Amino acid sequence: MASIGSAFLTLNRFPSLCSFTHTRFNHFTATLFFLSSNTPIQRRRFNSCTKVTMASHTITTSPYGSWKSPITADVVSGASKRLGGTAVDGRGRLIWLESRPTESGRAVLVLEPENPGGEAVDITPKEFGVRTLAQEYGGGAFTVSGDVVFFANYKDQRLYKQSITSLGVAPIPLTPDYGGPVVSYADGVLDTRFNRFIAVREDRRESSQNPPTTIVSIALGSKDVKEPEVLVGGSDFYAFPRVDPKSERVAWIQWSHPNMPWDKSELWVGYISENGEIYKRVCVAGYDPSVVESPTEPKWSSSGELFFITDRESGFWNLHKWIESENKVVPVYSLDAEFARPLWIYGMNSYEFMQSHKQSNLIACTYRQKGKSYLGLIDDMQGSKLTLLDIPFTDIENITSGTDYLFVEGASGVHPSSVAKVTLDDDKSKVVDFNIIWSSSPDSLKYSSYISKPELIEFPTEVPGQNAYAYFYPPSNPSYRAIDGEKPPLLLKSHGGPTAETRGVLNLSIQYWTSRGWAFADVNYGGSTGYGREYRDRLLGRWGIVDVDDCCSCAKYLVDSGKVDAERLCITGGSAGGYTTLAALAFKETFKAGASLYGVADLKLLIEETHKFESHYISNLVGGEKEWFERSPINHVDKFSCPIILFQGLEDKVVPPAQARKIYQALKEKGVPVALVEYEGEQHGFRKAENIKFTLEQQMVFFARLIGRFNVADEITPVKINNFD
Repeated sequence: MASIGSAFLTLNRFPSLCSFTHTRFNHFTATLFFLSSNTPIQRRRFNSCTKVTMASHTITTSPYGSWKSPITADVVSGASKRLGGTAVDGRGRLIWLESRPTESGRAVLVLEPENPGGEAVDITPKEFGVRTLAQEYGGGAFTVSGDVVFFANYKDQRLYKQSITSLGVAPIPLTPDYGGPVVSYADGVLDTRFNRFIAVREDRRESSQNPPTTIVSIALGSKDVKEPEVLVGGSDFYAFPRVDPKSERVAWIQWSHPNMPWDKSELWVGYISENGEIYKRVCVAGYDPSVVESPTEPKWSSSGELFFITDRESGFWNLHKWIESENKVVPVYSLDAEFARPLWIYGMNSYEFMQSHKQSNLIACTYRQKGKSYLGLIDDMQGSKLTLLDIPFTDIENITSGTDYLFVEGASGVHPSSVAKVTLDDDKSKVVDFNIIWSSSPDSLKYSSYISKPELIEFPTEVPGQNAYAYFYPPSNPSYRAIDGEKPPLLLKSHGGPTAETRGVLNLSIQYWTSRGWAFADVNYGGSTGYGREYRDRLLGRWGIVDVDDCCSCAKYLVDSGKVDAERLCITGGSAGGYTTLAALAFKETFKAGASLYGVADLKLLIEETHKFESHYISNLVGGEKEWFERSPINHVDKFSCPIILFQGLEDKVVPPAQARKIYQALKEKGVPVALVEYEGEQHGFRKAENIKFTLEQQMVFFARLIGRFNVADEITPVKINNFD
């Protein structure tokens, strides 16, 4: 589960304390009531402030939370470019997909500069945006082959072909116009033998709740657009269609309800006939009911061997290969580490085959172990020897291979999400150059003195002998120090998914808090990925229990360690993390306030309204109707006593707006301090800069007003809080 709209904000019961503002954002009108500047909005605060002049600069003694920081909400929202994948063109140049909050989240393909220090070139014309809605979360929206790029256009969801060398020529549509964005394509590959494009298709023409997903072929040689032909169908879901070098075989991943792809999936190979049809199929992995596994990321080597990643036996996603002559699977390299991530989106690329004069199967790979990522090379011909490559990134996602180099998508505690060109020596055994080509926040270095570096903590849970993990960020600002004896407020974040993992990387939205004097904890509760299947399965049947307990245990651990103030513990989360936030506030008494971003309040409503991909997910995580009712925060409004602010996109199909409205209305009627902000034009996750900024600022001032004991240094006009203002 992985700008402001009509915010349900009504007139203050004391009109003299309010000023009326009528504002227009995003082509619609929003009517809001803000507190006037002379309203005494801060309760329980410290007002003392002392300045000490040091040799280099002035250090001010001021309460935690009141510190002024150059990392503003404008800086954060402007630095929120998202990376949607990388590829290499026929000349070895990097192409990446970036979404731009300043362009309402439009995703654009960009070509790296011709020369170092030059200007990158936008490939995507201004009237296009590269994004697929397949499986709601998308991914795999483009493919590069030589000097041609194939991409899914956001507005109409059609596939297009575009020349990289002739950018003045308009993209050519490859799929039919169905009168609207009702058919989506993703995760495609070029089949040169039959001059066609093979991709996953989600067809919502007849049903948006249960659209059929198939693997289709799209003809490229015809002047007229033709209806795609179905190559593979019958299963509920498909991913990773991959054609071998001779176009004689195609591999793919499939799975069906009630499984999610990380629970149980299957790897198949189809043999392609002379006319391009699949005439024989073999299940390579996932067919044996006695073996629980979830194969992913199949890939053919240049010699035609099939490699893939699966978590059979050890419970960790490790690299394997298929011995076709015996229909047998053998491990390539075994390690208690995760060489892949859960299949939430299409197009993931965790390993690549390197071109090498000495080794036929030299595999560049990334894996994750105990909260840190590693980059390595596996020599499949030399007893599967693993050689680690030393680079500054501690978090790595996708990798793309060039001739003597790799393009690595990664980050660290001091590097924001970036793409680096990693050049190797002639023996392909060590790194000789590391150069960042793209950064989500190129200006982040100017804030280096303010950066709070993450500390990986392991803390005890409520289950004896079981520990969980989190990243802790202490307050950090070179211009301030706290009042003697004061401990900082804590904002604890529960990540979405819930089958996902938070990473200890430079994220300016976290630094926004820490540079103002907040402590921040980012929790990988039981059920998170990155720690193997056993850890991941802790949440099966226990969502709303394990995640809530672990978040509370983390907060308690930090209090007991003397790192944070027990009376100023706040929790936030988006999507599934929003559910954990609401559940923690309803069923526990650990936190004093919370913020839910497009969070789940009613599990039954979610199951009835959510999209196909996750339609059985909740049953696996929670159970039956009895458990749905018992663990839905909306059914336990009487247990809420803490202030809550809610943020919701009005076009969200994963967690529909009715969820936020329902919990808002119930808390309003109960008398709990509550506010709801809705955004037109936003879906599941906020993409527009003005909405990212507003959400961040309103969380800050909401917590300051309700539990803070400090004045916010920034000039933020707060939205009205029902049952408080």
